[in-house]
Amino acid sequence: MDVPKNFLYTRDHLWIKPEGNRSRVGVTDYSQGELGEVIFIDLPDLDDEVGMAAPFGIIESETAVSDLTAPVSGEVVEVNSDLVESPELVNEDPYGEGWLISIQMHDSDQIDILMKPEEYEDYIADLGDEEEE
Repeated sequence: MDVPKNFLYTRDHLWIKPEGNRSRVGVTDYSQGELGEVIFIDLPDLDDEVGMAAPFGIIESETAVSDLTAPVSGEVVEVNSDLVESPELVNEDPYGEGWLISIQMHDSDQIDILMKPEEYEDYIADLGDEEEE
């Protein structure tokens, strides 16, 4: 399982890469693996406001439809429009070309409650342990 060290993570299996007051957001490698082949993504429009832990979009695979929840509050300043035609980029390159949106954060202190890479690795390991029981 790939967990880049320069990102932060949510319990909903999204990653966030802070870049000053902006943060790029995407789906983790773990999440895309659990979802299977992604066939559709619905993302917000530019300038939409998103709230921390509130749904901002939908990701659909052949087996499930899931809400995407914002890791921080802010304004959407970039949307990966490539995902409209090629949603499989989430599976192929979740930490690169498969990114979802960029958010201009209202409160950069919100990232302090997100999981560090080591915490996320422990979290997904615990999920695997629960599945085995």
